[in-house]
Parts: sequence; structure tokens; C-alpha cells
Amino acid sequence: MVTVVFPAAGRGKRMQAGMNKAFMDLAGLPILVRTLLKFSACEAVDKLVVVVAEAEVAFVQRILQLVPGLKPWQVTAGGSERQYSVLNGIRCAGTEAEIILVHDAARPLISKETILAVIEAAKEHGGAIAAVPAKNTIKLCNDQHQVVETPDRSKLWEVQTPQGFQREILLRANAQAEQDNFLGTDDASLVERLGEPVYIVESDYRNIKITTPEDILIAEAFLAEDSVAEAMGEAFQTVGQALQQAIKADIQGAAD
Repeated sequence: MVTVVFPAAGRGKRMQAGMNKAFMDLAGLPILVRTLLKFSACEAVDKLVVVVAEAEVAFVQRILQLVPGLKPWQVTAGGSERQYSVLNGIRCAGTEAEIILVHDAARPLISKETILAVIEAAKEHGGAIAAVPAKNTIKLCNDQHQVVETPDRSKLWEVQTPQGFQREILLRANAQAEQDNFLGTDDASLVERLGEPVYIVESDYRNIKITTPEDILIAEAFLAEDSVAEAMGEAFQTVGQALQQAIKADIQGAAD
């Protein structure tokens, strides 16, 4: 069984939207919903676990009930750090989950091919991450911003999600990190500390993480040429309108 955990408990301050960026509209649907639909369309995925702030759990549950075509899902509360939120999601996945994928809720343009490739690589090797070759030259510098090294770009990869692992390995990695009071930059960094292998699955540059207002424009440009957007048809447009109305009503109610 394959379960996907979607950490979405952050406030997304760089987006400057005054709301959880996962609820922001992207071409007619909330970003979170677009992301969940992508994974729901993948036959290898069995369950979705969405991790949001405790105050947003009931709201997200109401929203997802309006969305047709989702795989079985569960919403749970996150922690004070992304790493703790992911661990809450792992626990919700249950013992029946053999493979657990962790995917940023704000990466709605993930391809089915990448999802499947990460799942297969995780099954074979224990751990796998989506990534793309670095396009730009990277410099290492010291505290005074003086360049000290220029790494070989051919060996550098820009890491994305999903990141997939066999459940036992991911649980063990989180337990060790908790014992050591270690906070990693991603889930793979926890697994790497155990000495377990993590393999790269080449993804594509469309799989961006929506972090700043400019990223919305980029994502909309990709969707404009995406045949999937056209295939949604009027049914999903209607769903999108209902979801946006529900989100606006909830925000207005909280403001009142």
C-alpha cells in the first residue's frame, strides 16, 4: 500500500497572501486540491494524508468533501516544524502503508510519471527523491560571503518532492532525528543520517514549489498549455467555484 503525506501546515509568509497558500486559487481550483487530484489520478497511490494547522483541520475536511475523484483521504494536525508535521502524517498512514511518499502540498504540477518512478525506486532501494539537474553554477562561500569553492555542477541536483521511503526506514529515521534533536532540511536528510541509500529520480522543471507570488504566474503559464486543464471541463470549474466560495466564507467568518 502506498500512502502520500502532504505537509500543508506552514503559513507561507513569502507568499504575502494573509492565508495558507495551499488554499490560494490556481486557475480555478485551490492549490491543495490540484495537488491531491494529481495523486488521486495515479493508480499506484492508495491513500492521502493532509497535514494542516490544528485550527484548519475541520475546514479542510469540509473542503475535501466537496471534491469528486479523490482517493481515500484523512486530515490531521501538524506540529511546530515541518518535520514534526510529516511525522504526524506518517503515524496517520497506519501500519498497512508499505511505501510512504512525502509531497509538498504547494507542488501541484507534479507529473504522474514522476510519482510512479519515485514509488518504484523506493520499493527497490528503500529511499528515493525527485530532483532535476542544477541549471546554474553554485558557489560555496564563508560567513563573509567570500567564495571558497565552486562545486562541479554535473554532480549537483535541485531536490523536489515527492520523496518516497519504505515505512520502516522513514520511521526509524524520524526516531533517530528526534533522539538527536536534529531538524533536517528535507525527509531524505533524515534517512541519509542512518547511512541508508537514497536514490535520485529525475523529475522535470515544471514541478515547481509555489512559494512567492511570481510562482503563481509561472504555474498559471504551465497550466495554460496543459491539456489536463482543458480536460477538467465544466464539472471541475463548478467545483472550483464552490470551493473558493467556501474558503472566502470561512476567512470572512474568522475575520468577523
